[in-house]
Amino acid sequence: MKFFGQLTAALALLGNSVMAQSLTRVNNFGANPSNAKMFIYVPRNLAAKPPIVVAIHYCTGTAQAYFTGSPYRQLADQKGFIVIYPESPFSGTCWDVSSRATLTHEGGGNSNAIANMVKYTLQQYNADPTKVFVTGTSSGGMMTNVMAATYPDLFAAGIVYSGTAAGCFYSQSGGTNAWNSSCANGQARGTPEVWAKMVFDMYQGYTGARPKMMIYHGSADSTLHQNNYNETIKQWAGVFGYDPAKPDVTQANIPQSRYTTYSWGDGKLIGVWAVGVGHSVPMRGADDMKFFGI
Repeated sequence: MKFFGQLTAALALLGNSVMAQSLTRVNNFGANPSNAKMFIYVPRNLAAKPPIVVAIHYCTGTAQAYFTGSPYRQLADQKGFIVIYPESPFSGTCWDVSSRATLTHEGGGNSNAIANMVKYTLQQYNADPTKVFVTGTSSGGMMTNVMAATYPDLFAAGIVYSGTAAGCFYSQSGGTNAWNSSCANGQARGTPEVWAKMVFDMYQGYTGARPKMMIYHGSADSTLHQNNYNETIKQWAGVFGYDPAKPDVTQANIPQSRYTTYSWGDGKLIGVWAVGVGHSVPMRGADDMKFFGI
């Protein structure tokens, strides 16, 4: 009896260890010329046809860091969806949002790799293709905009925390994972039509539905200048055909004090301006779930 008691205790410890190490690396998820890494979290109470959330880390971050520091694992446990945590292959772990490859549908860059992670997960877990969502912080926020632009057919919605417009970091010299000071400093400015054309050019000929977008940015952001909020709003307003200067609804102190929420097109585009907040705006997991409809 003592032996069985010890065995039960050992199995309990093993079970706890397995749960603590539940972020799993997936090596063979499809074509991956940019060498991005895929990690996945599949909750024990997986829904019958689960939604997918792609959660993209910031510069210096990792899949493990975003797994630990973001609310999506706990929300997945509650709601039964799958979380994909991509990891950048580059030194410093910023995402490539500058090369022509990553800014092109099926172009072979980081965006292509992340799209293949989604396609693998849809097939492997019989996930719901109408409930695939993407979000990210800082460099991950930039990549969220890029994913929405290059793979609008994959995603139903995107939430950007403190990023830049898709294509804003484009490198004219062809640099991969290149820094763009003009964009970061808020000097890259364009009309809604110009920004929208960048999106349309990333998937030429596509005429289908596009994901709804929610954009968070802080007024005190000294890493990605506050003007990047304006340019991102102009971009998606241009894509959807809205006037960025005329939101349908403006709500002061929503979702909290000193935040203002702007909405266009019955919530197709939402901007959240956070006064006094630096880089980056804290994630709002429960609000993310409401926007995603999970």
